[in-house]
Amino acid sequence: MNSLKLYMMIAMGGASGACLRYFLSETMLKLLGRGFPFGTLTVNILGSLLMGILYGLIEKEIIAVSPAKTLIGIGLLGALTTFSTFSMDSLLLLQQGHFFKMALNITLNVVVCIFMAWLGLQLVMQKG
Repeated sequence: MNSLKLYMMIAMGGASGACLRYFLSETMLKLLGRGFPFGTLTVNILGSLLMGILYGLIEKEIIAVSPAKTLIGIGLLGALTTFSTFSMDSLLLLQQGHFFKMALNITLNVVVCIFMAWLGLQLVMQKG
């Protein structure tokens, strides 16, 4: 795959992921308010699950590494997941003196997202 095509696929996936991230974050904000970074948590959990599924599908050779990894893994999921936002959310909670919320945010994002990536992989690997 040539470089221009590669970058175009990342850009298409990235634009879609960014829009999906914004939609999910705004939806969680409307549903649950600003008291906890639920939007970031939601996209990190969903992104982790989808990344596990993607890699499971690639591992089982159901889909090809390229272009799926480029379009979906790097583009879509790279823009959807928000580890940098997670880091800033955690830092702001710390600076505001919300130590329990900060610890909860870190624990949920790390533990639940790793579990969801494992679950996504297992969902694909256990089939057929």
